[in-house]
Amino acid sequence: MTEFVFDDKIREVIKKALPDDTSLHGTPPELRYTYLPAAHVRALRPENMLVVGIRGAGKSFWWSVLQDEANRAVIGSAIGLGRKTQVSAGFGEKPEPERFPGKDVINALLQKGFETRFIWKTIIFRHIAQQQSPENFRRLETWAERTAWLKDNAEAVENIIYKADEKLESEGIHHLVLFDALDRSANDWTVRNRLLRELLQIALEIRSYRRIRLKVFVRPDQMEAPEVTSFPDSSKILSSKTDLYWPRHELYALLWQYLSNSDDGEVFREGTSRMIGVRWQQSEGIWMVPEELRDDEQQRRILHSITGPYMGRDRRRGFPYTWLPNHLGDTRNEVSPRSFLAAVRHAALVHRQRPDQQNPLHYEDIKQGVQAASQIRVKEMKEDYPWVQHLLKPLSAISVPCPIKDIEHVWTKGKVLEILKQEIEEAEERVLPPNIARGTEGVLKDLIDLGLMQQVSGNRINIPDVYRVGYGIGRRGGVKPAAMKAGTR
Repeated sequence: MTEFVFDDKIREVIKKALPDDTSLHGTPPELRYTYLPAAHVRALRPENMLVVGIRGAGKSFWWSVLQDEANRAVIGSAIGLGRKTQVSAGFGEKPEPERFPGKDVINALLQKGFETRFIWKTIIFRHIAQQQSPENFRRLETWAERTAWLKDNAEAVENIIYKADEKLESEGIHHLVLFDALDRSANDWTVRNRLLRELLQIALEIRSYRRIRLKVFVRPDQMEAPEVTSFPDSSKILSSKTDLYWPRHELYALLWQYLSNSDDGEVFREGTSRMIGVRWQQSEGIWMVPEELRDDEQQRRILHSITGPYMGRDRRRGFPYTWLPNHLGDTRNEVSPRSFLAAVRHAALVHRQRPDQQNPLHYEDIKQGVQAASQIRVKEMKEDYPWVQHLLKPLSAISVPCPIKDIEHVWTKGKVLEILKQEIEEAEERVLPPNIARGTEGVLKDLIDLGLMQQVSGNRINIPDVYRVGYGIGRRGGVKPAAMKAGTR
């Protein structure tokens, strides 16, 4: 029996369904594209205060979903939240001065001598107390006035929060206050770390209430500084930490969610039904990914009916189903759904028909998709860690894996660390590599800690493709560096 193969219509479905920009920037996603991986259920439950995920893993996505009543209704029963759950934003990527102070306001408050603890408590109190707060507090117009009032009225604040919690308990509902994008709360690591430490300490204190909870979304590196957890009982916070991890089968299930719910989704749904006999069902107008389509072997069949079975002329080059996520992972083998969807979408966008092609996507399209995803990761790294590009761009003349001494030689010869220090000192955000004081050995450690580099046997360094390609660094037999193309450097 001949295996089913999708026709070219599926390529158009991919282009239309997958977003050009998967970063929501604080706006709630469309209901039909909200997919809840089993691994994320625990992270979103109200009792878990600390949620950790790499860039693009879904921190801001879930921050937005939890605030949106319609989205919350879809996933609420799975994560222990009822329809009446109250959710507030304590901090986020987009400035929302009525909900929380932005970076400049926080800096001004600190300059005026306000303690970090009282700044966070003011934000939390304003959301939790709402109309139960005194009228003289509600009349205050600036965060400085509100913070000063809270500091001077500690006993009243405690009583009001206690009564708010009792009211929530009597009604059987939770009130969550969400914090995201905390790396944007200050311009230097020292202040950022202090802000995060105080927030986590308050999150732990808030846990004594029955229905009020904080949920803090952070990247792994934000938790690595020792001072972040240098407070009593911090182990209780760390023990509640949950990760936004994306196993391979969940990445593909997310892709199926997009394709099946697109405007032309019947192309994908009918194709999979013909292939494996799966029955699609809707819930409140949304097509739900059947359990059979979460199975590794069935996912492989579906993807290969779109891409073909190999990443070259034969099996020696690998198989698209495993090759794609393997080339998008960092040194911890973590793949962000943002990179994954971007790679698939770009593969469909750049497609051109080839003489030997029998499937809608060619393996060369997939390789170009990885190049595009890598360039996106490089852009994200520049936003989060401006210093990384100063260290990796000079390495475009070498290929990995390579001896550590080759990298150190490039940095020393080009005076890379000296130039980096000077440029960062002149920048608005003065964020240097945490271990730059230790020289090349220190910044190597920083890059390894971020998942950009990996020390392998023989005292050598390797760089995963998701970063290597975008920074223009070579690898024998690997995906060609996208940054080596004209106009990309």
